[in-house]
Amino acid sequence: MDTSQGSRKAFLLVFLVFVLGIALGSVGTYVVATRVHAARPQAVRNPANRMASFSRDLDLNAEQRKQIEAIFNDTRARYAEIRKQADPQYEKVRQESRERIRRVLTPEQGPKFEELLLRMDAERRKRESEEHGR
Repeated sequence: MDTSQGSRKAFLLVFLVFVLGIALGSVGTYVVATRVHAARPQAVRNPANRMASFSRDLDLNAEQRKQIEAIFNDTRARYAEIRKQADPQYEKVRQESRERIRRVLTPEQGPKFEELLLRMDAERRKRESEEHGR
């Protein structure tokens, strides 16, 4: 083996390790974020539970509950509008990232990646539906 071929193999090996690191880091981040999110108390995610928690913990009277409920509803509507505006940008970045990963994978890895994406997308849709009432 000559030096240039050895150098090329070494470069490719380092490059492959780098790309795999990025891919595994992305998947690891997703898994950790999913688990941390799932561990959050229901009262934080569920508006009815949040209101009950506020009412109980702060000993709210009926008028305060009514006003805070209106604030929560307004806030939810405003968040929904922000999500509506930002979702296409997130989707664009998500699709670009997936395409970049597809170019790195072998033909054998491609179908497994697509299956992984289907599961991740289903989990994301479920999570978003639970969080935002979509």
